[in-house]
Amino acid sequence: MATVKSGVNIMRMFSTSTSASQLVKPKVQVFGTEGRYAMALYSAASKKKALNDVERDLNTLSGLLKTDSILREFLFNPLLSKDLKKSALDSVLKKKQASPLTANLLNTMTDNGRIQSIESVASSFSVIMAAERGEIICEVTTAKELDAPTKKELETVLKSFVKKGENIQLTLKVDPSLIGGMVVAIGDKYVDMSISSKINKYTELIQAAV
Repeated sequence: MATVKSGVNIMRMFSTSTSASQLVKPKVQVFGTEGRYAMALYSAASKKKALNDVERDLNTLSGLLKTDSILREFLFNPLLSKDLKKSALDSVLKKKQASPLTANLLNTMTDNGRIQSIESVASSFSVIMAAERGEIICEVTTAKELDAPTKKELETVLKSFVKKGENIQLTLKVDPSLIGGMVVAIGDKYVDMSISSKINKYTELIQAAV
């Protein structure tokens, strides 16, 4: 694996209309700065036929950041120099035999002061790769854990929203603060049907009327 060098800045691909038109576009759009990094990386990896390698690298690094608190604190510390952070990343990526494309992305993000967003970039890239495989990532958050019949009914309803040949990859989460109802994120769409959001909306309306 190549060491982390300055190299070509992945984000430069967005700097001109000519280069932007040459991007390989994913099947699903992801948004924000993290989304732009993920889409640029997807385009570069597509051209090099390295999508699976890059996805593996990002998942590995995300896992490390969850389990290695020292590495996380080091990379996210705003007081440390970019060169120190790039040196640490270089060491990690060498051990993991990461793709040069992954190394270039992390180098670019560090130079731009965005390395703390790497987990969000990895998440956006996962959404893109799921769509590439005909999978639609769906995350449903409810106030309490769903029983088996309700979960099955929910899966049936969600499947009606996807195209033929696509598969739902469902993740269930519990957040008691929702009080009731649910929050659904499916692909690049987000719907808040929780009771807490309705209460907040009503509260705002009442306060505005006073």
